[in-house]
Amino acid sequence: MMTRPDPRGTVITTLLVLMVATGPISTDLYLPALPGLQGYFGASAAMVQLTLSVYLGAFAISQLIYGPLSDRFGRRAVVAAGMGLYTLASLACTMAPSIEWLIAARFVQALGGCSGGVIARAVVRDVHGADGAGKVLAKIAAAMGLAPMVGPVLGGFLTDLFGWQACFIVLTCAGGLSLLGALFLLRETNAEPDPTALSPRQMVRNMGTLLRDPVYMGYALTASGSYSGTFAFISGSSFVFIEVLGVSAQVFGFCFSAGVLGYVIGARIAGYLPSGARTVGWGALMNIVFSLATLVPVLMGIETVATVLIPMVLYMIGMGIILPHAQAGAVGPYPRMAGTASALFGTLQYSLAALTGVAVGQGFSLIGGITPLPMVIGLAGAGIFTFTCYHCLLRPILRQKSDLE
Repeated sequence: MMTRPDPRGTVITTLLVLMVATGPISTDLYLPALPGLQGYFGASAAMVQLTLSVYLGAFAISQLIYGPLSDRFGRRAVVAAGMGLYTLASLACTMAPSIEWLIAARFVQALGGCSGGVIARAVVRDVHGADGAGKVLAKIAAAMGLAPMVGPVLGGFLTDLFGWQACFIVLTCAGGLSLLGALFLLRETNAEPDPTALSPRQMVRNMGTLLRDPVYMGYALTASGSYSGTFAFISGSSFVFIEVLGVSAQVFGFCFSAGVLGYVIGARIAGYLPSGARTVGWGALMNIVFSLATLVPVLMGIETVATVLIPMVLYMIGMGIILPHAQAGAVGPYPRMAGTASALFGTLQYSLAALTGVAVGQGFSLIGGITPLPMVIGLAGAGIFTFTCYHCLLRPILRQKSDLE
């Protein structure tokens, strides 16, 4: 019988990073190619942007399937099936003869790719428990940040040298590696599969328990708001930097990577901070302050790389602090349905991000041209939403603890 690596060890942690990274790398790698896709397919900016939003929408909804599946049948088989589907869909993207084909292939790609994040969070909860999950997820988040940081730079070079299809060839290879890792390296970590997890009545009951829990929803919505601001930047940044601010596709890759570096720094900081609502609150405060700092210069008519990029990097530090501790705080109290709790968390996160992306794309259409305004309005709205969710749902937890002490 094959001996599989220790699930607490470096090999499996690296595999989990790769699986979680399929989500962001599938959006970030081909960002420098978005303006070029308009000319290649003869499509509008809003239509090209749908390749992002459709991916995020499908990524969000299908997580609700993978969570209960993994609670019922285990983590390993479910993530292997998902990564297999992701790999095939990524290959289909490289052969797209039309923008409609590419949008459809991206939809299927998301159906498979979302399994990575759902299962990875559940595996961490299975192996490290509620108390240790936050610090482990922070380490994974910091390591995972290298992928989207390198992704746009690599995507810029690939697009300039070989065309946009090369980006999806790389994604096909990444999906294949995740599939092989799931098949040959990952142990089953769900020690007590729940035979009722796929019962419609039980699924509704589990979802209802989570949706009625103000602590769970506080962590999930605060994290979702923070991430949606990032997707406002993802959706609009290539158009703004390349077409408005006049940078090349390769230089844009470095600008985007600077933002991701902020996320990595934030995640590294999160690994040294105590778990809980107070740490999430510091990240939420950074989000509202620096999201508004991107909006004000644009309203004043100041549009430069520095005025857009510097506040965005600082916003991303706040998001890096929020996400790992919010994930641990939300999923930790639910060991018997860690997959379902992880899935709903991801669904809320990516649904709000998809809506934000659509809003940015439609903003470009309403204005009738490419300006930074839709992007920075989306970012500011996300910052306000993030801080409001923290203030209304999580801050009362701190007050209750203070009263008890």
